[in-house]
Amino acid sequence: MNVAVVLYTSDLRLHDHPPLGAALASRERVVPLFVRDRAVAAAGFAPPNRQAFLADCLADLDEGLRARGGRLVVRSGDVVAEVCALAREADADEVHMAADVSAYAHSREERLRAALEAEGRRLHVHDTVVTVVAPGALLPAGSDHFAVFTPFFRRWADLHPRDVAPAPRAVPVPDGIGSEPLPGRGSLSGVSPALARGGEREARALLANWLRSGITRYEDTHDDLAGDATSRLSPHLHFGTLSPTEAVLRARAAGGPGAEAFVRQLCWRDFHRQVLAARPQAAARDYRDRQDHWRTGADAEEETQAWKEGRTGYPVVDAAMRQLRHEGWMHNRGRLLAASFLTKTLYVDWRTGARHFLDLLVDGDVANNQLNWQWVAGTGTDTRPNRVLNPVRQGLRYDPEGRYVHRWVPELAGLAAPRVHEPWRLPAAERARYDYPDPVVELSEGLDRFRRGRGSA
Repeated sequence: MNVAVVLYTSDLRLHDHPPLGAALASRERVVPLFVRDRAVAAAGFAPPNRQAFLADCLADLDEGLRARGGRLVVRSGDVVAEVCALAREADADEVHMAADVSAYAHSREERLRAALEAEGRRLHVHDTVVTVVAPGALLPAGSDHFAVFTPFFRRWADLHPRDVAPAPRAVPVPDGIGSEPLPGRGSLSGVSPALARGGEREARALLANWLRSGITRYEDTHDDLAGDATSRLSPHLHFGTLSPTEAVLRARAAGGPGAEAFVRQLCWRDFHRQVLAARPQAAARDYRDRQDHWRTGADAEEETQAWKEGRTGYPVVDAAMRQLRHEGWMHNRGRLLAASFLTKTLYVDWRTGARHFLDLLVDGDVANNQLNWQWVAGTGTDTRPNRVLNPVRQGLRYDPEGRYVHRWVPELAGLAAPRVHEPWRLPAAERARYDYPDPVVELSEGLDRFRRGRGSA
């Protein structure tokens, strides 16, 4: 046996790929494998936007492998069964894959290791493939993880990441290994009209352009809703078409306040992963139980539906929700506003919002999505759990000219700022000219709901 299998999961690239590098170093031939995991789809974690982006990523990965003499093998079914079957077919004695942090990923790894060992094969799991620092590598005194971001960031920033590895020049693959056809976008329905393209080439071009012309302004402009001055790299980090280690090192090499602010945001990914690795139940349960009595019933369901459709009557919230549906992506400031409005103003369970985001976000990620939602809801790692983001004040601050609202809420395109952020204050005759709903709840009433539900003074 002189063959290794490289199991791709959320690391769909050739550059800086430790599992592929290790497999090529130890064996003469490798089989790059991606399994379309039916358990993921059955659990509702394979919505159209992410499936479309995934199809782009797989096609690009296959093209890159073919340019190096190899190809991608695609199978469908149970990951453990498919990997073991392929290992027998290729006469491979070892499998390499990236470590991950979810409860499902841990279970999959344990089942795969046991199944392979039963056949005399070895599983090699590689850290720092989808993170810069492995979960658990940094620990505070007396705890199994950091519960507050700032002290984690201080320790994280002091570490120098591993070196970045180049893409291999050749990837020899054994003959005679069968593969399913690559999936394509064409067969998918329900994909957001303006969904970005996936793939490593797209990721590397986007990073290069960002470092060349965007990162210097990041510290001052990353919250500018209309300016759209963020990197847009989150889908590529989620699918692993871009190495977070390479992104950090290249940003640090660029230098300056913008790069420092950008690297700090990348650290949040590692922070959330080390939280989830230590507390896997936080994907579905409160990290910190605040004894919330979330609203339910017909009124709550009606208001939640209005929130999903972008017709709450609060323009900046509605703009964010409409951007989500159209692009499968949302500006980070918009995510904060939309989440705060659902959990703190409508006082609806954060899990409802997290599920909706996972249904549409191309970068929908269990660690980032669930723990960011908990941060906003006050059940997570935020040290100020009762903070409420006022959508009017936030709109005036981060969309002062109303351009973000005008872009996504065209009903109000003729209404100038600052009035565009409070259309309900217009005289009745003027309001009638705009086909836009009244607020689903007054902000003061929403604040009362939150205080009563949480029992805070």
